Amino acid sequence: MTGADHEHTDAAVVAAQWLAEQNPAPQPIIPIMRERFGLTPLEASEACALANKFRVCRKAFG
Repeated sequence: MTGADHEHTDAAVVAAQWLAEQNPAPQPIIPIMRERFGLTPLEASEACALANKFRVCRKAFG
């Protein structure tokens, strides 16, 4: 699912917020996020994408 009809789980949003704050991001990120936040592989990959959006917005809008 993509677009406006797609909702992220609360855990994925929390994970994305955490990941957006990490500099540098830990590696390998998917297994780390799955263990730390109890995410599925899909949720972990969505959290990574969301974290990138958070970083871009932070750079663009301060």
